Amino acid sequence: MGWGEYPAEYNAKVHGPYDPARWYGKPDTAFSQVKIGELPAWLARRNKSPMALGQAIGRAWWRWNHKYTFPLKAGITGHAQLTVGLMAFFYFINYTKYRKHRFYKYH
Repeated sequence: MGWGEYPAEYNAKVHGPYDPARWYGKPDTAFSQVKIGELPAWLARRNKSPMALGQAIGRAWWRWNHKYTFPLKAGITGHAQLTVGLMAFFYFINYTKYRKHRFYKYH
């Protein structure tokens, strides 16, 4: 699979219209159902490539959009979550600059 192509597991005749928020691969045990002894085998089955990470982030983005921004009666929740998330992200990447401007009481 390259950039801009459908996943290899996707079949239009079986799955219908393509949904970017859906995983078309073989279903596996949910993380919440994995026992401690089975965890190493479960982690070994994961695809850890940068492309797989990007695909997972893209699916999460589309699931979030389908839940909070695409409904007709969507409220302010999605916009508020995005705003707070971006504020936290930029705070953490600029923390070293903010740390230098703390107010200290010298005595």
